[in-house]
Amino acid sequence: MIRRCAALVLAALLLPLAGPGQAQAAGYRYWSFWEHDGKRWIYATEGPSTARPADGTVQGFRFAISENSQDAAQPRGATSFAAICARTPAKEGRKRVALLIDFGTKADAPTGEAPPASRTTCARLPEDATSAEALASVAKPLRYDTNALLCAIAGYPKSGCGEQVTTGKQPTTTEKSGEDGEDGGPSVGVYAGGTLIAALAAAAVWQARRRRNA
Repeated sequence: MIRRCAALVLAALLLPLAGPGQAQAAGYRYWSFWEHDGKRWIYATEGPSTARPADGTVQGFRFAISENSQDAAQPRGATSFAAICARTPAKEGRKRVALLIDFGTKADAPTGEAPPASRTTCARLPEDATSAEALASVAKPLRYDTNALLCAIAGYPKSGCGEQVTTGKQPTTTEKSGEDGEDGGPSVGVYAGGTLIAALAAAAVWQARRRRNA
């Protein structure tokens, strides 16, 4: 009897630990906006419609599926202002902004569409122009939604705007019952293991008392 009870307790405790076999994460398909500081890409802290880059700035746009800004795919390609704007001479009263436009990969593309080749271009603009104006001067047509979210650059993609998609990736460690949670607390496995030990110990004590009283 005691062995049967122990087996049932063990099975009940191990079932929650198994979890789903193929959990998937949700992401969004969108154009991300970046600024290059001379060494690395930095996710922009404001949108292109309000950002006003200075002369000599390098900015990038990347189309991809990302879960959040921390895992967003960075633009790929040249980041040298001197190289991108080499054929666009400086002009008094105007500024130059180097742009890298990365249309992403086939895996990121909406169904039925193929991403164009990445491009670099140099926009020469009035000194108070925004990044959105710089982009519009070199990569029309642009498409925005009703909330001013950038949906398409140079007509890509043809439809959709920031839609949610299934990435197929395993959830991050903070979403799993791993060794450490996001708050650094014990995992489900630790709690369940302790419960199992306590249950088996109690069962052993009960069996020993039963034998003494027999």
